[in-house]
Amino acid sequence: MNPPSTRRISRLFIILACALPLLCGVLHATNQPNILFIIGDNWKWPTAGILGDPMAKTPAFDRIAREGVLFTHTFNPVPSCSPTRSCLITGKAAHQIGERANLWSGFPKDTPVVTQLLREAGYAIGYSGKPWAPGNYEVSGWQENPVGPKFKDFADFHAKRDATKPFFFWLGNTDTATKGGKLPCLDLAKQKLDATRLTVPPELPDCPEVRDDLMNYYGGVMKLDDEAAAAISTLEKAGQLDNTVIIYTSDNGWQLPRGLANCYDSGSRVPLAVRWGKQLSAGRKVEEFVNVADLGPTFLELAGLTPPAEMSMHSVKNLLLGKADPTSRDAIFIERERHANVRHDNLSYPMRAIRTRDFLYIRNLRPDRWPAGDPDVKFIHDRPFGDVDTTRVKDVLLDHQDDPAFAKHIALIFGKRPAEELYDLRKDPHQISNVAADASHAETLKRLRARVDEWMKQTNDPRVDPAYDGWDKFPYYGKSSKRE
Repeated sequence: MNPPSTRRISRLFIILACALPLLCGVLHATNQPNILFIIGDNWKWPTAGILGDPMAKTPAFDRIAREGVLFTHTFNPVPSCSPTRSCLITGKAAHQIGERANLWSGFPKDTPVVTQLLREAGYAIGYSGKPWAPGNYEVSGWQENPVGPKFKDFADFHAKRDATKPFFFWLGNTDTATKGGKLPCLDLAKQKLDATRLTVPPELPDCPEVRDDLMNYYGGVMKLDDEAAAAISTLEKAGQLDNTVIIYTSDNGWQLPRGLANCYDSGSRVPLAVRWGKQLSAGRKVEEFVNVADLGPTFLELAGLTPPAEMSMHSVKNLLLGKADPTSRDAIFIERERHANVRHDNLSYPMRAIRTRDFLYIRNLRPDRWPAGDPDVKFIHDRPFGDVDTTRVKDVLLDHQDDPAFAKHIALIFGKRPAEELYDLRKDPHQISNVAADASHAETLKRLRARVDEWMKQTNDPRVDPAYDGWDKFPYYGKSSKRE
């Protein structure tokens, strides 16, 4: 028989052996913060109370910004849903990810995916609402969405997850989307908001239908923020708020005309705020330009991982922590390929753009095509110009095409565009007056044109070849249009 001291040592080893996996899990979770990523669907800058919009009721976003860091110049890589989400989880520019630069694409397994790298590093991952979408990931061999497994909401995920692991959760709200011209959030907005404070932007006509669209949008923003608040409450009740990085932003601008699928600010500029307990100085603003796709490598660095060398986007962790960042930008590049299937022969309307603090330059690579979609191709609800989503304002404009009172807005929204657009944001923040042909802006035009050329070359954009139209040939997995 073993002596008592030997038996005590044996029992101690058994206890340690049983406890070690749990201990490692606790240390793992402590060293690697949880990440809650809240991404709105078609929510544009500056629709938040803290950003000065008197119509926006966003207490959760405002809290994140007050208790963390508010970014003031955040733009999407593409003003379109799944392309931006593709860029985000691959950490690359749209023209570097093949068919995923198109809406309703597949998702080939040919590049590292941020969410899967986090899973491999020990993170529990999941999503609710809208993940990588819209598109067809199954055709590429995925068994689940590239973002991860689906849950009812964040509380459901939090209750079911492995508590010994840190987590990454993608909360994809869709309440700010137009839902095919329906107005599901209009009644809420009328109950909670003062409609007399509503301002109609100059790119839209001021009429009752437009005001209904806008009120519905603000109601959707309220519901987005309510879901964010519920997730924050779940973290607080679990005592995990300060060990969780909360990143709150949007995939692109709003769904109203000249927003979604356009490189104007209303389609590409979005809110962004980040909270991380005591790790961040509360109430700080970051003025540097940030690309939403930068968040992919940022997630990896927050988890203590090194982003793969092939990722061309840049982590903003240093900016978050208030450190010098050698990758800081003085401008942002935006691009677009095929949005919906709304042109003959499934053609795209490719754009490349650069946004500085004072100017927006857009290059329309196929100006002979219709930017809003062909007028004789019927899309949702048998309406033409399908790259302008169905809203009350779209219906009003289509029903008044011969009315001089709407002529300016019809031209802005549905008309063809020149090969180059240039907007002086100091005088024209809504980007209405194209000054590309103005001699006083000739030097600016030349300089920004050259910067786009250089960016395209440095990042191996296939569109450097003027004849390239590869994105027109990729499959489209969404709703088919009707050709006349």
